[in-house]
Amino acid sequence: MYCRNCNTQLNTQASACTNCGLRPLDGTNYCPNCGGDTADKAVICVKCGVALTTSNAKSKIVAGILALALGGLGVHKFYMGKPIMGILYICFSWTFIPVILGIIEGIQYLTMSDQAFEAL
Repeated sequence: MYCRNCNTQLNTQASACTNCGLRPLDGTNYCPNCGGDTADKAVICVKCGVALTTSNAKSKIVAGILALALGGLGVHKFYMGKPIMGILYICFSWTFIPVILGIIEGIQYLTMSDQAFEAL
């Protein structure tokens, strides 16, 4: 995999580029598959044909609604890619503490800026 911002070759499991510090899929300059140059709004790489996507961003609206509606079961944590926290929410759901936390987190998700949400 290549960083879409600086074209540094990375491990496929990398969550950040070791050269520029960005998430590997956040840029638009290079193909993550072959490292070829890409146009800013291109949807496929003309060199290798792979579909070009930006980061696997989650929707803050969906996360907020899941937290408000099903926060006591930790569904929003699974959606956000944090399964351990989701399991903890399920384990402690009988205490109703996850319900309160889910409401708080749902409000936070819905009111925070897009940049702050993507940093989660």
